[in-house]
Amino acid sequence: MRFADKIALVTGGAGAIGSAAVRRFAAEGAEVAIVDRDLARAEALAAEIGAAAAAFGADVSRPDEVERAVAGTVERFGGLDVVFNNAGIPGKVAPVHELAVEDWEAIVRVNLNGMFLVLRAAIRAMIAAGTAGSVVNMGSSMAGWDVLAGGAGYAATKHGVVGLTRVAALDAAPWGIRVNAICPGVIETRLGVPAADEAAYSVGIERFANRIPLRRIGQPEDVAAAVAFLASDDARHVTGVDWLIDGGQTLQSWANAPEAEAFPSRRAP
Repeated sequence: MRFADKIALVTGGAGAIGSAAVRRFAAEGAEVAIVDRDLARAEALAAEIGAAAAAFGADVSRPDEVERAVAGTVERFGGLDVVFNNAGIPGKVAPVHELAVEDWEAIVRVNLNGMFLVLRAAIRAMIAAGTAGSVVNMGSSMAGWDVLAGGAGYAATKHGVVGLTRVAALDAAPWGIRVNAICPGVIETRLGVPAADEAAYSVGIERFANRIPLRRIGQPEDVAAAVAFLASDDARHVTGVDWLIDGGQTLQSWANAPEAEAFPSRRAP
């Protein structure tokens, strides 16, 4: 019950990773604000959790909607202690010289501007209340550690989040507010493993798992566990980090496995 008497806010809270974090916070005693642009899904998740949860519809790229969601959380629960700044989109995949300006601007608007808007509103609310809170940003993912062909917009925004996290951690430290980022590898979601149908989805999961040194694909609950740690007092001396959660996926490269279709099987003792 690390979050007993704490109020948590999760953006993108109705999605796969967001909902896993919402359930984790609630299971550890928090009251949770579920913020998502799909209000119906957020409300369904809040109903599942019960009186300890409330749903707010908001597009994180819109400053007024972000401010209303944060203010609504404080009004409903009486404060704000923890934020998982999770909302984001994959954006258009195209070579950088073919990427349309409007597609670039769309992903920057959500993945970078939206991250800043939530971070700013949350820190302001914590400072106003004298709360030494914690913010966990959805950071660079693999895109900050590896190169994704056609992913210029996504990679640029995710690299930007890491820089934003570090500066915010320094700026917020005088108030005892910690700011960290998590950087997931491939996670078993429809966003993490795009596919046309169930058969292709299963093949994609197996293919990714074979290339990961721990020989398993990440689960939303793996991310939620890391978020809960960084948000809790167990990490009270941790701020400004970007924490990779990928099962060792980014350790493998053409330099150490140039012809492998899969990472070598785990060896017996």
